[in-house]
Amino acid sequence: MQHGGGVTRCESVARLVVAHPLFTWGSIGPPPGFRRPDSSPGRDARRPASVSRPASRPPPSASDAHFADMRKRRTSTTVEQEERDDALEDEESSRPVTDSTHPGDDMRTFAGSRRGGAMSKARCAARWLLLVYVCVPFVVKMCPSIQAKLVFLNFVRFPFFLDLKRPSDVGLNHTFNFYLQPQETLNIGVWHTVPAEMWREAKGKSQEWFESTLSSAHPAVLYLHGNTGTRGGDHRVELYKVLSSSGYHVLAFDYRGELGGDSDGSPSEGGMTADALSVYRWLKERRGQGQVYIWGHSLGTGVATNLARRLCDAGSPPDALILESPFTNIREEARSHPFATVYRHLPGFDWFFLDAITANDIRFANDDNVNHIRCPVLILHAEDDHVVPFHLGKKLYETAANSRSLSGHKVQFVAFPSSLAYRHKFIYSSPRLPRILRDFLATPPPRNE
Repeated sequence: MQHGGGVTRCESVARLVVAHPLFTWGSIGPPPGFRRPDSSPGRDARRPASVSRPASRPPPSASDAHFADMRKRRTSTTVEQEERDDALEDEESSRPVTDSTHPGDDMRTFAGSRRGGAMSKARCAARWLLLVYVCVPFVVKMCPSIQAKLVFLNFVRFPFFLDLKRPSDVGLNHTFNFYLQPQETLNIGVWHTVPAEMWREAKGKSQEWFESTLSSAHPAVLYLHGNTGTRGGDHRVELYKVLSSSGYHVLAFDYRGELGGDSDGSPSEGGMTADALSVYRWLKERRGQGQVYIWGHSLGTGVATNLARRLCDAGSPPDALILESPFTNIREEARSHPFATVYRHLPGFDWFFLDAITANDIRFANDDNVNHIRCPVLILHAEDDHVVPFHLGKKLYETAANSRSLSGHKVQFVAFPSSLAYRHKFIYSSPRLPRILRDFLATPPPRNE
């Protein structure tokens, strides 16, 4: 079928495609070394004789002229656009660094944006803290077991990587580790440290030898530590050394459920008191008529007064009770503890927090127990103690001094000034401590002193 000027429709379409800018080299020409097929040498020679090449190209049709014109306009438009882009780049590069605005305006704008970002983050953090602050009391109230864990802190493992089976790792070369069973399927780990004058002889000895030394004239101290950590805590170990150097046997153990310790079970006030009673009876059986003193520290003072009350009720009071950094009862201690500072003045504080402690059957009522104890009581407290405030120890002393059950027994309170910086657990470092104990317990000094 012919289409204007004797050109078929297929030829017309082919010319349109070839004329498109994608198929032309434009104004840049063909790449170097490119040779059009029509101009290759010898092409006519290789053409068969039966096919003759037209002598001249047919005259351009109207469509050819139209597309050629479009190609020229596009090429010129591209060139003009490139010229405008080059002029714009030259103008930007020649523009001075400073303009009509003040040179510090950009810096102030940047600093302002940074301050705005910091303020936004601070507001976001404040909203999260407020949300946590509001939610914590309700969580504690709905889950009283959380409050119990905060009292015992048995999930805090300290010291790390200490093998309690090897007390020599903390410098207690005259200490033996063993285990007792307060009840079936429940083991608690115990350390027995002999008086320092026996340390050479104690090296490498068996449990039977250590038990045999308990029948000596040296008095024995049953140490009941507070919450957080095991019997291998640094300040506890230092106290064992002081007592050992002063001529005392020392028995220290971990309550049931101590994380990081080697005792089984889970902690509770009744369970901790039962553990202490079991160790005391074991010790008393081997001591015979020898003196046994009970020493409690911090939360351990609650266990100590519980134990002493049970013994007194059974008609076999201990020879003396020593309370280091004691409190009156767990409710007053929880209200005064640093953790309670942010909630202490919150309406309903007692209902949210303190009632949750009582719901777990946790009381540690030292102020009530001293009204049922019949043995000498010594109270040691540092004025700069921020964990168990000094005024609680002083209040407990006043209660004990006015107790009818303690009438006729020695009740003494020893305060350590803030200038000494003994705080909650460094009373052991006082050079006065051995003499305070000797004077109160009326025990002779060790031979090497």
